[in-house]
Amino acid sequence: MELSVLNISGVDTGRKITLDEGVFGIEPNNHVIYLDVKQHLANKRQGTHKAKEKSEVAYSTVKLKKQKGTGTARAGSRKNPLFRGGGRVFGPRPRTYDFKLNKKVKQLARKSALTYKALNNNIIIVEDFDFQAPKTKDFINIKNNLKIVDKKSVLVLANKNNNIYLSARNLKDSKVLTVSELNTYSVMNASMLVLTESSIDVINQTFGLIKE
Repeated sequence: MELSVLNISGVDTGRKITLDEGVFGIEPNNHVIYLDVKQHLANKRQGTHKAKEKSEVAYSTVKLKKQKGTGTARAGSRKNPLFRGGGRVFGPRPRTYDFKLNKKVKQLARKSALTYKALNNNIIIVEDFDFQAPKTKDFINIKNNLKIVDKKSVLVLANKNNNIYLSARNLKDSKVLTVSELNTYSVMNASMLVLTESSIDVINQTFGLIKE
């Protein structure tokens, strides 16, 4: 697939870039996309939930009533989960939701996500740019020029650029990532993928390492 390179004013520069078929033109695998997104969301879960069980509730252990003769069920202490304020049965405990995913599966998932964006014509390539200082207004102007101001977008850079990152940080529908930070969830969650010209080679080197 061949795409035109635009400048930040949205004007065609006359240059074209050919996307690597081994990264942007594979047979997409929906299941590995699901697994990679599932792992990404699972890793974001804190897992700090906790409820006190019977042994942890601060109540007296004195027997409430005699064992027999009351006509009601026997009760050993106020910690009983059946009583108000008692411990919870099998309550949540702190845990991690992380699970392992093989490197080849993650690579295939990322390439499948990039392929979907290419197939749907949801990729824009812009020439490299920089800001003198962080300014959200300048970033919004670029989105206006590219006609994606009302769309959820991900800008992919070859290397970290603090000024660009800070300019987009306050925009809930915009995200700035480097190639090394690019993940399947971010690609699939965005309506448009904006790649800088220099990031193409890095993407090809990073995601083209493992061949199908």
